Amino acid sequence: MTDIKEVSLEELTSFLTLHGEQKFRAKQVYEWIWKKGAHSFEEMNNLSKTTRSLLESSYQLYVPQVVEEKTSSDDTVKVVLLLYDEKMVEGVLIPSKDRVTACISSQVGCALGCAFCATGTLGLSRNLTSGEIFDQVFVLNELSLRHFGQKLNNIVIMGMGEPLMNYDNVLKAIDYLTTEKGLGMSPQRITLSTAGISTKIKQLADDGFRCNLAISLHSANSKTRDQLMKINSSNPLEELSDAISYFSRKTGERVTLEYLLLDGINDSIEDAAKLALFCRAFPCKINVIEYNPTAHSPFKKSEVHNVRRFVEFLESKNMIVNVRASKGKDIDAACGQLLKNNNKRQ
Repeated sequence: MTDIKEVSLEELTSFLTLHGEQKFRAKQVYEWIWKKGAHSFEEMNNLSKTTRSLLESSYQLYVPQVVEEKTSSDDTVKVVLLLYDEKMVEGVLIPSKDRVTACISSQVGCALGCAFCATGTLGLSRNLTSGEIFDQVFVLNELSLRHFGQKLNNIVIMGMGEPLMNYDNVLKAIDYLTTEKGLGMSPQRITLSTAGISTKIKQLADDGFRCNLAISLHSANSKTRDQLMKINSSNPLEELSDAISYFSRKTGERVTLEYLLLDGINDSIEDAAKLALFCRAFPCKINVIEYNPTAHSPFKKSEVHNVRRFVEFLESKNMIVNVRASKGKDIDAACGQLLKNNNKRQ
């Protein structure tokens, strides 16, 4: 049976009018789905029982279920969400002094296989639908209210999966998150993080993308990036630089480069110099990220003095640098640690 969240407003309008309903009923249904986050047709109490029964017999209304929840010593919350086909993804709530950020997923697993990322060891099971991406925000917002007494402030699409390999569904979900037909959130409260698919970055610019864009770079040395990120072979640094420059020119926005510091791999002054040179082509800011170890990983986080030296060099070149502290490490909720088995629940 078709998931109603995959049905357009026009299609739903045609369906309902064909069954004797007035056109405005379709908009009411859409409001329940995309504004109110209804979990069932029965909740739609401004519809008649006959209309609700018609919808019930014609469509499914899938909502991810929280089947596991862990809270870190720093109050970060990780949840495992069960999908309609019993596959699972993870989402994270990250509290700070005056805000709560939700980290949501775009795929079940990931096909990219980055050497430092636990999620990549899963392989790709499937793309999430636009409804599943959107629903994570509703679920995590409810948890934010329960845990922290406030609504979500920001959303980062940097959980499981590569968002630009699920381009259409991700952008459809963002559309419902940021327009009045859905939640009406400011696009500046949403960040999409990609490993760097050059053609899709340019497509984002052409499609009028209005959210923040973050690029997982991790090295401006082609040989090193090849070792860390398989995607570098098909999206080399020169093409990626061209795509980021195109995006910045067309949107007028500054991108964020994410740089995971790994001891003895990409944390030397020479590495910092290559990064500074790479950044000359476009306006950007740099997030220096602490490595979060995973089981059987050969990598170690950089020593504190090397982090300081790396950052100071970039700042001496007038780079905007933020050192991002990891949260949720003790519950495997930090960047690169999402590893819930994506097979069906036994």
